[in-house]
Amino acid sequence: MTPSKSVENNKESLKQQMQEDGVELILTQFVDIHGAAKVKMVPVEHFDDVADDGAGFAGGSLDGMGQGPNAHDMAAKIDLDTYTPLPWRRSTARFAADLFVDGEPHPYCPRQNLKRVLKKLNKQGYVFNVGIEPEHFLVTKAADGKIQVFDPNSIDTLDKPCYDFKGIANVFDYLSDLMGAVRSLGWDAYQADHEDANGQYELNFHYDDCLITADKYTFFKMMTSQYAQKYGAIATHMAKPFGDRTGNGGHIHFHLADAKTGANVFEGNDDSAGLGLSKTALYFIGGVLEHAKALCAVTSPTVNCYKRLQAGTAVSGTRSGFTWTPAFISYGDNNRTQMIRTAGPGHLEDRTVSSGCNPYLAFAAYIAAGMDGIKRKIDPGKPNLTNMYELTPAQTKKLGIEILPQSLYEALDELDGDQVIKDSLGPIYDEFYDVKKREWNEYHSQVSDWELNRYLTLF
Repeated sequence: MTPSKSVENNKESLKQQMQEDGVELILTQFVDIHGAAKVKMVPVEHFDDVADDGAGFAGGSLDGMGQGPNAHDMAAKIDLDTYTPLPWRRSTARFAADLFVDGEPHPYCPRQNLKRVLKKLNKQGYVFNVGIEPEHFLVTKAADGKIQVFDPNSIDTLDKPCYDFKGIANVFDYLSDLMGAVRSLGWDAYQADHEDANGQYELNFHYDDCLITADKYTFFKMMTSQYAQKYGAIATHMAKPFGDRTGNGGHIHFHLADAKTGANVFEGNDDSAGLGLSKTALYFIGGVLEHAKALCAVTSPTVNCYKRLQAGTAVSGTRSGFTWTPAFISYGDNNRTQMIRTAGPGHLEDRTVSSGCNPYLAFAAYIAAGMDGIKRKIDPGKPNLTNMYELTPAQTKKLGIEILPQSLYEALDELDGDQVIKDSLGPIYDEFYDVKKREWNEYHSQVSDWELNRYLTLF
């Protein structure tokens, strides 16, 4: 296929830009089914190869890519719009890539799948704008495999360390490097802070179209790993690395916008509580709540995620006193105990999404759930204004509020019975289910130290 003139012009301008930026190496980057970044390093003089044909990968060597050892090569063809010089290594640039096999879009590529869902959404007149809160820990790992909080000055010890000056000053160089890197990329970084747990941090950047946000979130994780290394730490976006500390969320802030005008179509005056929500927003919420249990398997896709989502531990599961993770299928006003918080007119936040998710799959599933609500005009009911952490299970049940699955096993069972969410993943669904079921079975077959300590001499 002959590239269009506009593509060729874009290629030539990028070549000129890379020359000016001193780029010598290119990373062609895609994600596997888990959302982990995979790359090949390519000399800049082979830019045309990866732009036109892509870098070759053996898909059978990775989880969930729909290939065996006999399969034809996957080719990671770079998206020219994602040119990203590495802030920590300016002689190298990264491009997000889409996977192709024999010249055809590979349906098992999470990025291609999201583009498929977005194409359908765009035909309906919408774009999905998303911002994300990338919570993560800095840790060190001992020879015996145990981890501890990265605390170079031995001062990050408060029970309630959130926003603490000494805590943030403890890793000021790391956060300063990270903030400078994000700003250099033009992402409009607007704040960073010490989060609720010792050793936990967050840096926020402005929302964008969800495909762009997924690309940025993937690259952000790459950045945190490299800047943490500089100071002898490991940056982890694992959902719950410590049992007694708040977990890592990847909270999403979102709204639908008009594809032509960019106007936020979630903003309006149609809700009963004066939250500034339109009927479109309410129906979208209705769809998310309707499919929440199945959706949870995609937005919290590891066994570890469910140690963050436990109902009944919201006010007792961490040193700080709160988990800040709702396990209730509810929406409300500016109230962080709800699954969906109305942060402002037309501005919704889902606080249950895990930092361990694959953002391309999570966003595709989220769109499907919300759009099913719009299609079927699903009424989410009145917003819940209660402090959910103060309610007993019996009280929540009386209010008709259910809880999210409490294990990956439960979530996968819900997913398998929800055609809307299954369809949002396309053929990836079968791979996702099989990979995650194996993960659950492997986890569930382990005997932990806790079990040995509790039961070995009891019976």
